[in-house]
Amino acid sequence: MSEEISIELSHDRALVLFEWLARTAAGEQPAAFADQAEQRVLWDLEAALEKHLTEPFKSDYRELLEAARGRVRDVEE
Repeated sequence: MSEEISIELSHDRALVLFEWLARTAAGEQPAAFADQAEQRVLWDLEAALEKHLTEPFKSDYRELLEAARGRVRDVEE
């Protein structure tokens, strides 16, 4: 049985998650997968986000990403 599950993310959180997934897929961060299926799921999630985000294709992507990260971070007191 294969049920669909939907997860809602704010646009900022989706952009931050996309960046992390893209870096992980490119091998920039060490990732220890217990099974290749875990890696496959992350690749699929990255591809799904890429369909909805326009920022990664914009010339000011780094600035847009930093702004999104700033809005997502926990506020330090």
